Order: sequence, then structure tokens, then C-alpha cells
Amino acid sequence: MTSDVQATQDGALAQAQAAYDAIRRRGLKLNMQRGQPADADFDLSNGLLSALGPGDTHLDGLDLRNYPGGVTGLPSARALFGQYLDLKPENMVVWNNASLELQGYVLTFALLHGRGGAPWTGPRPKMIVTVPGYDRHFLLLQTLGFELLPVAMQPDGPDVDAIEALAAADPAVKGVLFVPTYSNPGGETISAEKARRLAGLQAAAPDFTILADDAYRVHHLSPSPAEQDTPVNFVALCRDAGHPDRAFVFASTSKITFAGAGLGFVGTSEDNVRWLSRYLNAQSIGPNKLEQARHVTFLQGYPGGLEGLMAAHAALIAPKFRAVDEVLREELGEGGAYATWTRPRGGYFIGLDTAEPVADRVVALAEAAGVSLTPAGATYPGGQDPHNRNIRLAPTRPPVEEVYEAMRAVAACVRLATEEYRRR
Repeated sequence: MTSDVQATQDGALAQAQAAYDAIRRRGLKLNMQRGQPADADFDLSNGLLSALGPGDTHLDGLDLRNYPGGVTGLPSARALFGQYLDLKPENMVVWNNASLELQGYVLTFALLHGRGGAPWTGPRPKMIVTVPGYDRHFLLLQTLGFELLPVAMQPDGPDVDAIEALAAADPAVKGVLFVPTYSNPGGETISAEKARRLAGLQAAAPDFTILADDAYRVHHLSPSPAEQDTPVNFVALCRDAGHPDRAFVFASTSKITFAGAGLGFVGTSEDNVRWLSRYLNAQSIGPNKLEQARHVTFLQGYPGGLEGLMAAHAALIAPKFRAVDEVLREELGEGGAYATWTRPRGGYFIGLDTAEPVADRVVALAEAAGVSLTPAGATYPGGQDPHNRNIRLAPTRPPVEEVYEAMRAVAACVRLATEEYRRR
């Protein structure tokens, strides 16, 4: 190394250290860790609290206060959220708060009873997951005893070549679980071509299953269709490909109305609805009909309906995504010398990849500077990113002014961690 090059590198490190020290002295206390709605987002749905009056005790010919009604959900709720997933009401099960709970039910019932064949309990079942991916998916699958098989998430969705190879080689590979629209954390959306390939792939397991967690299907950042990604309909694609029972598509209102008091639902074939209902019926007389009626009444009465509510969400969230991109471009440049990041058109997250294997150092520096980030490695099974590069950014909860502040701090941490690594 020449003295001039060394001097340049020493100067870059000194500048990065000085910038970081200045931010640390500010005593920030900011959180960019979890993808939660902001209070302003919740305020959009405060009308939900009064959507039903004291006399609103009946809907769909049912007394909402009583047991009868069945485990598939209120007919009005099945119709409304069927429209959400572009499915008929008979293809829907509308349940309680969390779609993750429904995913757990489907997986558990498959483990215990099988899906038209032998139970999934032996040999040890395997599930394909995308990386970077959603830590709650990994936790659920590992808790249930699945071996996880990671495949890369690409700009147009999962690496389908890898999925096809894994599924064809081993009957213990029971399916794939991923976010198809505006994925967590990168915001990628699966292309129509890749979706068709997944629907029709030849798997060694006859009950190979697509578990699509379509959590962000309508969470666009722009109300203009030209600036939105197009969701796919896995239930229809699988039916047309000759695998009518292959797909379960999950979603919820957790980031539409109230995160802690919403509705989870799943769309699938009519045979799968009957399969799932049989086991749900053994453990519950039915979901919360009052909450379902409240959501139906509120969402149907909202100006512009569900699309109107989501446009109001986009107006609040889109400036925060722009803030992340603006600061990163200004502070780190667009050539990838320090990092690259995604620019999704919807969803709740942005994926940042450091140029060097320093993600854990960036997160530690940010924590010391008062900015809480998702732990490095969280987007990989076991919390272990083999490349030590990926960081999930969650800009939705803080006010936009805090997003600017937090991202300037994050950029300073990326610069410092990178320069430190290059001076080793």
C-alpha cells in the first residue's frame, strides 16, 4: 500500500469517526426496529370503535352475541376479504386477530393429520423459506420442528430455480413459505412468470404446499395503479396448473385497521376450506363475530372503501420511505461503495445491504448512538446472516422528522463500520 493510499484511507476513517462522534453526542433515542403502524395510521381507523351501536347485534341473519355462525367467518366478512384476495367467499376463512395464527393452524394440522396423505411428522419435514426473509416465519417453522431450506429472494421474487430443484429432490420438502407482494424486508414482488412456475412445479411430495403470506398486498405507497406492483392470485394459478389444493394465501387487517385488534384470513380451495374447518371446529365454536361485523361495517362505510383507507395510509407512509432513500443517496451515494438498498413501491420495510460484511457492527454503532435497528441477522434463519450484510429498515412508526434523523445516524454508522473494516 502506497503512503498516498494509506493517507487517503486514514483520512476517510477519521472523517467517518468524527461524523459518528458528533451524532453520538446528540443523545438520540430513536427506534427503526419493528414494522409497526404509527399512531396517525391507527387514527384513520378510530371510527372502527363506534362502527357498531348498542342495537347492532345482528348481521347476515345471525345474532352476533351468540355461538352459531360456524368457523369460516361471517358471510359478509368472507365476501369482503374474498374481494381483497380476488377470491369467492366460499374460498375464504376469516378468523381472529393474526394471520400468523392461521399459518400456525394450517401447519400444525398438516403435521398432525396430513393434507390428503400421511401426516407431515416423519421423516422430519422441511420447508423452503426466502432470505432475506421474515423472522416470525422462521420462528414459527422452527418451533413446529421444520428444517428450513433458505433460497434467495431476487428482485422479481424467490429463486424459483432453487425451489424447483429442492422440491423435486426430496419428498420431505413440504412447501414454501414467503411474502409474495412487497416482501419483508426488501419489498420485492413475485412476477407473474415465477408465480406460474411455482403453481405448476413438479414436486416429490404430492402435497407440496405454497404458503403465501400476502400481508402487504394492498399496502401501496402510491394511489396510482401505474406505480403499484401487481399481486398474483396463487389459488387461481394453482387450480389452472392442475394443483387446486396447493395454495394457502394469508393476510390480515393488522396494518389496515388496528394491529392488536384486527382480523386474519386465508384464501384457498373449497376442499382446503373444508379440511381446515374440520380441525378448527374441533377446538372452537367460531371466531369473534362482533369484531368481524365491526370491520365489515367500518370498511364498507369508509370513504372510498378499503382503497380509500389504503390511500390515506400511503399518504402518511410514503414520505417516510422517500426520507430513507433521500438520506441514503445523499450520505452514501448510489454507486454501492458503502451500501445498496431496495426502493419498494409498497409494504413496510426497506432492505439495506452493506458493501462489506459489517451489518452487526453497524447495528451496534447505531445502538450506541441511540438508534435502535432490527438485529443483524434477523432476516435469516437462526439469526445468522452468512454474509453479515443485510439490515432491515422499518420507517413506518416514527414521525418523518425522526426518520430523517435516524437515517443520518445509520448512514454515519455504515460509513464508519465500512472504513474500520477496510483499515484492518
